[in-house]
Amino acid sequence: MGAITGTFKGFGVTFSHMFRKVVTTDYPFKPPVSAPRYHGRHILNRHPDGLEKCIGCELCAWACPADAIYVEGGDNTDEQRFSPGERYASTYQINYARCIFCGLCIEACPTRSLTMSNEYELARDNRQDLIFTKEQLLAPLLEGMEQPPHPMRLGDSEKDYYVGALENPGTSAGAETSPMGPGRYQVEEHPGVTFPGAEQAAQRAAAGKGEGA
Repeated sequence: MGAITGTFKGFGVTFSHMFRKVVTTDYPFKPPVSAPRYHGRHILNRHPDGLEKCIGCELCAWACPADAIYVEGGDNTDEQRFSPGERYASTYQINYARCIFCGLCIEACPTRSLTMSNEYELARDNRQDLIFTKEQLLAPLLEGMEQPPHPMRLGDSEKDYYVGALENPGTSAGAETSPMGPGRYQVEEHPGVTFPGAEQAAQRAAAGKGEGA
């Protein structure tokens, strides 16, 4: 008796949906609007003068539970300055085949350089294209910004930049919402980019074989 009752309940759910209006999303011509705090692809933000906010500290890479971020820090000089202070990210890669979009990396970032946008169109035909480079992740230059490298325009030290960040935040203001939404970025060719950390892993494996021999 219970089986018969369950069958009728199942058919009842089916029949109740048969007469409802079908809602079809007109994608990709009218992409659905995501929630304001949706965790999409990452953005490397800039200061109002165009200098990069990333200081190459690698805290985001350490915080990533999926080991999806690879960072190599470089030294700024008076002739070649990419960020305030001493260091900048000479190499920055995020492997979206690994990323779980947890947001721990943006919580670890001390300069609010790394934020997450609403862009969710990350499907690719090739796994290699899922490794986004620094050039792809950097926020576009807005009006009044200058392409690095160039001297600091907002003060004489990095302290001048971060003290005034609340009044003049640069691209980190609202970077999570629509200004960096779907369709704003184009896939760039980056031949020769290897899996983040692949070279170091190969060296460690070779060293291990040598010790075993």
